[in-house]
Amino acid sequence: MEDDRGFSTKSVFLSFLLGGILGAGMALILAPQSGRETRGKIKETADDVKEKAQVYVQEAKGKIFSTLDKAKETLEEKKSAITKALEAGKEAYEKEVSKEKEQEG
Repeated sequence: MEDDRGFSTKSVFLSFLLGGILGAGMALILAPQSGRETRGKIKETADDVKEKAQVYVQEAKGKIFSTLDKAKETLEEKKSAITKALEAGKEAYEKEVSKEKEQEG
């Protein structure tokens, strides 16, 4: 869904997610801790972010492939309907041509 300014729900969610990640990173860096503790927390946060990003990518891929499969099915259905309509039109044309030939001959 998009609001009046054209921002999608996904882009707003990603903005909040990235803002939260940056805020957590800054809090870790600026907090009064030893360097070893800070590096450990940064690594934990980076690992969490990596894991969440991988999950998000997998979900997005799943949705994309699902949408593509549905589009392919729809395309095949429309193609089949068009083929049937063309065949019916061709048959009708041939019948009319044969009727005209019978009337002439």
